[in-house]
Amino acid sequence: MNGVTPWQEKYLANDTPWDKGEASPGLVDFLNSRPLAPGSVCVPGCGLGHDARAWAARGFQAVGVDFAPAAVEAAASRALAERNAARFSCADFLRDTPSMEFDWVFEHTCFCAIQPEQRADYVRAVDRSLKPGGRYLAVNYLIPDVQGPPFGTSREELLERFSGTFKLREEWMPRSYSNRTYLELMMLWEKRRA
Repeated sequence: MNGVTPWQEKYLANDTPWDKGEASPGLVDFLNSRPLAPGSVCVPGCGLGHDARAWAARGFQAVGVDFAPAAVEAAASRALAERNAARFSCADFLRDTPSMEFDWVFEHTCFCAIQPEQRADYVRAVDRSLKPGGRYLAVNYLIPDVQGPPFGTSREELLERFSGTFKLREEWMPRSYSNRTYLELMMLWEKRRA
């Protein structure tokens, strides 16, 4: 990565109000309520790595990806301190070739952080990151904001963007952080097989 991005500046300044200091409550409940066979998972826009560490704690080969080096360094340090096996990579999820094809991609606050005109790139990145039949689990932020980040989305937009490549398996309103109650929608998608 060349130059200092606004995201890197925010992590260097410890100006990260989106970071709640813990994994997404919806993810925690999902992992605790399902008999999941461990596999590999990519967490794009992983920030300080809370969600990636939650997957790794359940036996998954978890790789968090972020393009802010300060976030990746902090996430890796936390994993090391916790003796957690999550790994972290400094990369541009939207453009870089993934290190492997994953069984899962977990979305939490990446889709709402990127510019809305990059969302088609995001869908393509999820597609190339997943094995055929792989699962895309997303905590979507349903807010009306168009001046972001975060940028809002709607269930209708999500269906329109993802339905061509993925099949919707489930959707539900998850337990959320207190300031996001009733503003999140979890969706579990399966990548269509060729």
